[in-house]
Amino acid sequence: MWGPALALNLLWVSVSLTGSSSQWRGANSPRGHYHRVQYGHCTYTFVLPEPGHCRANKQQDTNALQRDAPPSEPDTSLQKLRHLETATENNTQWLLKLEGYIQDNIRSEMSQMQQSAVQNHTVTMLEIGTHLLSQTAEQTRKLTDVEAQVLNQTSRIEIQLLENSLSTNKLEKQLMLQTNEISKIQERNCLLERKVSDIEAKHRAELSSMKKEKELLQQLVGHQVNTIRELEKRLLSASSNNSGLQQQQLELLQTVHHLIALISQGKAMGKKEDKIFRDCADALESGANVSGIYTIHIENMTEHRKVYCDMETSGGGWTVIQRRVNGSTDFQRNWREYKMGFGDGAGEYWLGNEAIYLLTSQRLHSLRIELRDWDGNQVYSFYEKFHLSSEKQNYRYSVWFCLKQSLRD
Repeated sequence: MWGPALALNLLWVSVSLTGSSSQWRGANSPRGHYHRVQYGHCTYTFVLPEPGHCRANKQQDTNALQRDAPPSEPDTSLQKLRHLETATENNTQWLLKLEGYIQDNIRSEMSQMQQSAVQNHTVTMLEIGTHLLSQTAEQTRKLTDVEAQVLNQTSRIEIQLLENSLSTNKLEKQLMLQTNEISKIQERNCLLERKVSDIEAKHRAELSSMKKEKELLQQLVGHQVNTIRELEKRLLSASSNNSGLQQQQLELLQTVHHLIALISQGKAMGKKEDKIFRDCADALESGANVSGIYTIHIENMTEHRKVYCDMETSGGGWTVIQRRVNGSTDFQRNWREYKMGFGDGAGEYWLGNEAIYLLTSQRLHSLRIELRDWDGNQVYSFYEKFHLSSEKQNYRYSVWFCLKQSLRD
């Protein structure tokens, strides 16, 4: 009965302690059993007292079985058995006490370990919480900075968007204006294209008419070429007699002009009795109305000048500064001759640059230029104001206001 109980108790102790035990007895140690139990880092040593020698029960078990073998010493075996039971009971009690003691110690140690673990965990949690709070504060500060940056960037973007919208509105207005201008230009282009098409049609019609006229002109030119050839033949035959006739014509013209000048000079001399005037306009104002040779006095000049006065053209009073009639006088002269003048007032002459300069310096003068060919065709040009500069300025002439003109280049 005790054998199974002992085995179970020993097994429970070994499992619950999860350690090791040993039993020894020294030579000089007191009598007893030493039990060492290790739990974690702790080692527990227990001394169990050794039971005394049990007395043998002299009574014999009446229920003992009889065996055929020769019986052993019954008293000694019974004593040993009882002694063993007593030792086992004592050991069991000690083990129970040991179990209670170990459980109490384990509970206290476990509570201490739990408290220390809780304290360690609490410190760790506090450190972690402090670290998390610092990280949270740092993250909050960073988030605040980022938020401020985002707000600044957002405000900048909003300002940029406003500026872009304003510029877009301006561009839209400009685009509208340009579109209107382009439409106007397109309308003008359409009108111009119509005009150009009309002009092209007119030009085509004119070209066709000009082509027809060209054909007619070519026919006329061909006819005139034939006529010119015939005339050239006639001119070749008459060229021998033409030179003599021209010479006779020149001589007759010279004689006629000379006689006219003499007659006009005689009439003027009979009326004016050699009166001296400032210019022909002064003679006209004095009552002279016949064209001819008059004597004028130009200020700052020592000698009087004989000039031809035209009293008939455009109201009269014209002082002739250059007269060419028949080519009898050579006008290929030098600077001094053109300065002082040359020729005869009754025929061909040049009054002189210095005399013209002094005349135009006295008062305003007009200029009339007349040209006449051998056939009697005449052209002229009239300038309201005329002035000739001094010799220092190379007798440069100036004219203003061409009022009438029949001359062509």
